[in-house]
Amino acid sequence: MSGTPAPARTRNAAATRQAILDAAMHRFAKEGYDGASLREIASDAGVDAALVSRYFGSKEELFVEVLNCGPDASELFQGELTGFGERVADRLMDDPDTRDGLDHLLIMLRSASSPAAAEPLRRSMRTWFIDPFAAYLGGPDASVRARLAGDLIMGVAISRAITPDHDLDDAGRASLRRRLAGVIQQAVTP
Repeated sequence: MSGTPAPARTRNAAATRQAILDAAMHRFAKEGYDGASLREIASDAGVDAALVSRYFGSKEELFVEVLNCGPDASELFQGELTGFGERVADRLMDDPDTRDGLDHLLIMLRSASSPAAAEPLRRSMRTWFIDPFAAYLGGPDASVRARLAGDLIMGVAISRAITPDHDLDDAGRASLRRRLAGVIQQAVTP
């Protein structure tokens, strides 16, 4: 119809912001910090690159926000310390929803060599995982124990992403679960 103005596009700041974050998470997971560009992230989100800058500022600030939106590890730090290894082994072996955690691991791995990403990665790891984990553990060498257990957890998570069944039959997975629970428990024990 000629002369009828096109309907105004509804603006939704929260939805736009989330679309940008989702696109950034995908790009950073796929290409790392250095490989992802604000222009590609904006295109993936269906917005202009200037809008990305308006919402988040710089690429580094967007990267930090993506890191801050990572999976919540706080549920790991609840319950008695004596059952920690078993709880974590169960989650590592059985959790069906591993995609979000895997995307964050990929972001870290693919961005670790970037000088621009190094400090935000360190800060994020300490803020969202190591420091709360060490506070949960308490006692002597809590940060060392948190780091050791965290490194074990990340390694198993990466291994599971490659081979979800660990290339083991049911008996082998049960044995792996028991041994993994013991190793993680030993790592967190003062």
